[in-house]
Amino acid sequence: MLLNRLWNASIHTRVFLRRWMPTNILLDRLRTRTGLKWGVPAMLLGVVYLLIAATCTGLIEQGWSKWLHPMFFLALWNGLKFLFFGPWSLVLLVRARVREMRVHGSAGHTKPV
Repeated sequence: MLLNRLWNASIHTRVFLRRWMPTNILLDRLRTRTGLKWGVPAMLLGVVYLLIAATCTGLIEQGWSKWLHPMFFLALWNGLKFLFFGPWSLVLLVRARVREMRVHGSAGHTKPV
């Protein structure tokens, strides 16, 4: 019973985050066939997020509010998502192009029966 509730809560949380969080929306758009070519340039956004995380760490060490820790973790998580998506988008793009070449190649070489 408890496991079932936890499972359902995790599913609803995932759906909410995929639908409403800007970085997840952007990554979903980048996963489309036309968006895959922008995966590597999107890694720059990951670098920006990591710079934000580093800035939060520096501000916390200088005595700023400890409430910057959630901002740090959020920026770190988003930065890593974009940094890892860059190389993965290349893999997905190669797969899509190979699949397209197979479809276009086999369409032109069919023999009449």
